[in-house]
Amino acid sequence: MKEFISERIKKIRPSLTVAVNVKANSLRAEGRDVLVLAAGEPDFDTPKNIQEAAIRAMQKGETRYVPGKGTVELQEAIINKYKNDNDLIYSKDEITVGVGGKHIIFNAMMATINEGDEVIIPAPYWVSYPDIALLADGVPVIVKCEQDNDFKITAEQLEKNITEKTKWFMLNSPSNPTGSMYSLEELQSIAKILIKHPQILILTDDIYEKIIYEKNKFYTIAQVEPRLKDRTLTMNGVSKAYCMTGWRLGYVGGPAEIISAMNKIQSQSTTSTSSITMAAAVEALNGDQGFITEHNNAFQKRRDMLVEMLNKAKGITCSTPTGAFYVYPNCSGCINKITPNGETIKTDEDFMNYMLESEGVAGVHGSAFGLSPFFRISYATSETILKDACMRIIRACNNLK
Repeated sequence: MKEFISERIKKIRPSLTVAVNVKANSLRAEGRDVLVLAAGEPDFDTPKNIQEAAIRAMQKGETRYVPGKGTVELQEAIINKYKNDNDLIYSKDEITVGVGGKHIIFNAMMATINEGDEVIIPAPYWVSYPDIALLADGVPVIVKCEQDNDFKITAEQLEKNITEKTKWFMLNSPSNPTGSMYSLEELQSIAKILIKHPQILILTDDIYEKIIYEKNKFYTIAQVEPRLKDRTLTMNGVSKAYCMTGWRLGYVGGPAEIISAMNKIQSQSTTSTSSITMAAAVEALNGDQGFITEHNNAFQKRRDMLVEMLNKAKGITCSTPTGAFYVYPNCSGCINKITPNGETIKTDEDFMNYMLESEGVAGVHGSAFGLSPFFRISYATSETILKDACMRIIRACNNLK
């Protein structure tokens, strides 16, 4: 039979976080009692003022084609957000909008990467970074970051992995999957290295910017080092902080030349996200922000309970994240243990399969994020569910020999 599938597609995997959700929901459909802790989305509804802005837009007939890079109102809202939150000044030709943050990254890589260009990606990483680089014919360079350094890349590690082929450096803070956040001093150290290598572009994924705890302060790298601004894409979106995952809108500020190239790609693919989503996003960025603190207080309470309970499980140690809504526990103490069925747990994927099959707890194994032996659990769900899940995990670990 003739081969129809491209070589490019053969290089990549389906999203493993999506795959876990599909498998867990399939088991639910069969009647299994499954707690799904794999989804990276808040369990809160989209705030009412944002919903009402969308309804008003529909009632006013704002349902026609809109500019792919965003309506004027949305561009202005994004420009104001960057100015007020990050001390970054962008013009309208330095702003664009995509169908979610993933779409922004895809457009950026497709617009800039030539075959063989290298993309430095600290691990653990969000699952889509390497595969998007591969789709663009780039070469992911994975740099494993130690738990002892809170899973963050050091300036020394970055410099060691730079070559003449390095085109991009990916930075995600707060992180998915670890919840780690780079401090001002850490970003300054990284910036010193990047200043020495003017051929390198930076993509900073700030999607969890507003989901941070205690008195920690968020910084983005172009804010910390203005000399990097003309080669940095500062990406964000409305999905996480504004509970708008299904609305599908990401945005980015960056060099006009790259933004223009990204718009060209988008004009021949999706064209734009929904006009209604754009209207809702204007209200999200400009409207009342009080609910974010309320949500963060709830997330922090869940985080503290989850970390405390997971650290009671035999073979598991769990650090306390600074932001986002994930924990990334170490399960090395469970590797090479024997399950009640007589199977040996050899990897973190085996461990999570054991959790799903024996106790109905669905999380994502660490190898999906490029660093083992760990696993990711989202605490963007109720305290009741999280407590139940932890009790099941503790029981499953106790049953290992």
